[in-house]
Amino acid sequence: MEKLFLAMIFQFLVLLFHAPLGYAAAEDLDFTYNGFHSTNLSRDGIAEFTSDGLLRLTNASQLQEGHAFYPRPINFMNLASNGSDFSFSTTFVFAIVPEYSILAGHGMSFVIAPARRLPEALPSSYLGLFNDSSNGNATSHVVAVEFDTLQNREFDDIDSNHVGIDINGLKSVIAKPAGYYTSNEKSFNNLTLASGQPMQVWVEYDSVDKHMNVTMAPLHVAKPDRPLLSLVYDLSSVMDENVSIGFSASTGAVVSTHYILGWSFKMNGVAQGLDLSQLPKLPRVVPKKESKLLLLGLPVISSVSFVIVVLVIIYYIGKKMKFAELQEEWELDYGPHRFKYKDLYTATKGFSSKDLLGSGGFGRVYRGVLPISNIQIAVKRVSHESRQGMREFVSEIVSIGRLRHRNLVPLLGYCRRKGELLLVYECMPNGSLDKYLFDKPSCTLDWNQRFRVIKGVASGLVYLHEEWEQVVIHRDIKASNVLLDVELNGRLGDFGLARLYDHGTDPQTTHIVGTLGYLAPEHTRTGKATTSTDVYSFGAFLLEVACGRRPIDQRVSDEDLVLVDYVFSCWTRGDIVEAIDPNLGNNYVKEEVELVLKLGLLCSQTEPAARPNMRQVLMYLENALPLPELSLMQTSNISLTFAGFDHFAMSWSSSVTDSLLSGGR
Repeated sequence: MEKLFLAMIFQFLVLLFHAPLGYAAAEDLDFTYNGFHSTNLSRDGIAEFTSDGLLRLTNASQLQEGHAFYPRPINFMNLASNGSDFSFSTTFVFAIVPEYSILAGHGMSFVIAPARRLPEALPSSYLGLFNDSSNGNATSHVVAVEFDTLQNREFDDIDSNHVGIDINGLKSVIAKPAGYYTSNEKSFNNLTLASGQPMQVWVEYDSVDKHMNVTMAPLHVAKPDRPLLSLVYDLSSVMDENVSIGFSASTGAVVSTHYILGWSFKMNGVAQGLDLSQLPKLPRVVPKKESKLLLLGLPVISSVSFVIVVLVIIYYIGKKMKFAELQEEWELDYGPHRFKYKDLYTATKGFSSKDLLGSGGFGRVYRGVLPISNIQIAVKRVSHESRQGMREFVSEIVSIGRLRHRNLVPLLGYCRRKGELLLVYECMPNGSLDKYLFDKPSCTLDWNQRFRVIKGVASGLVYLHEEWEQVVIHRDIKASNVLLDVELNGRLGDFGLARLYDHGTDPQTTHIVGTLGYLAPEHTRTGKATTSTDVYSFGAFLLEVACGRRPIDQRVSDEDLVLVDYVFSCWTRGDIVEAIDPNLGNNYVKEEVELVLKLGLLCSQTEPAARPNMRQVLMYLENALPLPELSLMQTSNISLTFAGFDHFAMSWSSSVTDSLLSGGR
């Protein structure tokens, strides 16, 4: 009876204070974080706390998202249903640090959501808040204040540096350029969100007047009297019964790092001001110089005992681990496709830097000669991050090893060791095509050689898409992945990202991979790679081979930064051949150059259905099929800047983009 009585009292107290277990008592919720040294926030994605006490929502990883929420849900609606006030006030300090000074990545937001996790949300322009189906859907129950650094015309963004209030979708109910009003409320000062400088924000909602204000200012400027945004809206009609409060940010193919330095929140009152002197410092963009004292002290630190311990570890453990590799029972079926790590180590002279052929975002490639057989090979070392199982991934690698075409680099096999995968290819003596095109090459290819390479790669892609027993999607077509054999024939290589599926079926891949400048717009939105996304990448490849420029070239003027924009502008001026690589001089066939450049634009169309397939592309190149005439109406569907920027086109100031694109990517 005593236990029953105590249980009844406990239930009565719970009902009395409207604070169910597991939820924050909304009416008195009040917290302040001057830095995040010992903070218990709920995080997911790539969000993390730094050793300096910063909340880092994203880092330099492409196409990722990060969330950080107050650890317990808040029962706002419990207050509303009882006629109580559920006003709130919050202030926080944030900073957005872009990877490139002239190219900002995607933005971030303060968010009120029905749960601490948004597992179906997408990165890039969706800011980690929504996806195709949830964006604009009233069942999302999401309220957000976005700080957006890219202009996405599909979401009706006003510019590429704005603050907006979002209700259940990314089309802001109200938005204004980022900035603040001076004390006299007469002048407006602009702020650059992606400046890398900390800024303070105040968000306040009055449930009686149903009024929401958003104010911002530089870090050491007092809160302005006049808010940047002011909106009358009944949030009780939007929010779910229980909500979570926090932050969301995302990256695309171009990245920015998003930081929160401090955060204060209060229900039914004014949030406590942050102590700016206690906030952690942002990391230096330029690394500090090494301390001379440290350099001089290192020999002292390296004591005799430490050396002895290191030598013992190297001798007893390092010797055994040097050639350690992973091999499971199911791999025995793959026989000759599995290489021993020791053989690859010997072939590449211990992966010597002298035998380094090249490196990129997905790994380094080394030249080698296999012992006994004396076969020349190229070994690529990559970290395996496939979302599918390793067994399925290796099975696909082995299947790709059975591909045989004169314009494909033979994949001989693989080796697994710890956290990396080593892919073994037949070595191409003349290296990769990009070395003959970019960065003032010592030796260039003439037009006939380039045109033969283009047709060869197109032929190889027809084989991959249509002629083999399964459909093979390469997913990383670019000049650096096209190798030249002894006769300077182009061979498409690097199948480490390739995926297979049966003819007549729908590919299900949702892991976005590829290289900036070659990603089709639908790939960045859905994560699904198809033969049409390969065609888009091939279009970028056509332009870089003909123009001798990368898809983005920071050495040229801003208006010519994006290659497809530049080629298009030449076409609109009536002289598309103007875009040709100046290294070719006058030694080219004008009709072939026009064909390649126009075909590059045709493959760059936003809608996948508007692009030709690879068999049609090959027929155009071989004059077996006449190329459709480009018209202004047709080219309005061309992605004038590549999808690798994930809606970077919408923020670009090109007059071509402004005049022809209505919906954007």
